[in-house]
Amino acid sequence: MKSAFVFLAFLAVSQGILRIPLKRGKSARQQLDERGLFQEYRKKFPYNPTAKFLPRVEQTVVQLTFDPDTTYYGEIGIGTPPQVFKVLFDTGSSDLWVPSTSCNSSACGNHVMFSSSASSTFEAGSNTFRISYISGYASGTTGYDIVKVGDLYVEHQIVGLADEEANFLYYVPWDGILGLAFPGLSQEGGTPIFYNMWNQGKIPQNMFSMYLSSSLEGSMLFLGGTDHSYYSGSLNWIPLYGATNFWNIQIQSITINGNTVACSGGCEAVVDSGTSYIIGPSKDINNINGWLGASTDQFGEASVSCRNTNSLPEIMFNINGYNFALPPSAYVIQSSSGCSTGFGAGPWILGEVFMRQYYTAFDIGNNRVGFAQSV
Repeated sequence: MKSAFVFLAFLAVSQGILRIPLKRGKSARQQLDERGLFQEYRKKFPYNPTAKFLPRVEQTVVQLTFDPDTTYYGEIGIGTPPQVFKVLFDTGSSDLWVPSTSCNSSACGNHVMFSSSASSTFEAGSNTFRISYISGYASGTTGYDIVKVGDLYVEHQIVGLADEEANFLYYVPWDGILGLAFPGLSQEGGTPIFYNMWNQGKIPQNMFSMYLSSSLEGSMLFLGGTDHSYYSGSLNWIPLYGATNFWNIQIQSITINGNTVACSGGCEAVVDSGTSYIIGPSKDINNINGWLGASTDQFGEASVSCRNTNSLPEIMFNINGYNFALPPSAYVIQSSSGCSTGFGAGPWILGEVFMRQYYTAFDIGNNRVGFAQSV
């Protein structure tokens, strides 16, 4: 009888989970490569993953950096009737923002723009926000509206409406960003959308999880729990490390063939779905790439021979006593111009390269992150 009760309880919880399909759009790198513009944009808007995680001196500044390889997005609706947007579900930030119809930047013109006058439930806000990056900024105002995520409606959600955007945003496959980090990172002055989902009783558990596929289709965001059909074995839980308001964990070491190649003595890392690569300090990343026989260019991109990728070693991440192996099929990125490693310089970040290999759960209620082998 007890086992039947447990099964029914599990079934009730799993049925209450909201599943949001994620797609892999054509990356900014791919679009710029097709136009012969990537080298120009890479010089003008250098990739600086550090910027996103720097302390903010100005309360209204939201950091944003040009990451040409982020590709995953899902759809949400804002307003009544819902206006549909493609958004990057970003565990490295806490705010929701989209372009507005008052934006005159060319980047906005290539994306869907929110019309506040077309929504019967829109309420103007009193705050402004500013998205800063190396070569300029985007700015806008805030408002409140109903946000539709799948079949779930979140009421009175603060939304940033950008009226100016950088040129590089023209080429990203998404219209805006939906942040899934902690409230302390919110620069718009409101409650992050996932917290409103929980506070309004819309989801069964105070957690969400992600499955990132290498294919164009099949990726999924799960709001309110996990789905075991997307991973094998059990979730290995890692407690959050430090009071950072990010999904911050501690890595004990990173090894290749039993040799410590990075993170000697331990290091802190942010688990971030809004970063495409695995990022770490230059010394460590250069050492990893050296073990892989990669050659690094002036922009820090490390190339390897596409013919020899199968002979490259596994890279082992030791986290909270668990070993998470990353095979070359996970960390080698192939493009029209050749093959490169999925490692870049900056603060330690476990981005899409790691999350494609490991189904990732973000448990707000218990302050922990869980990893399991993706299927």
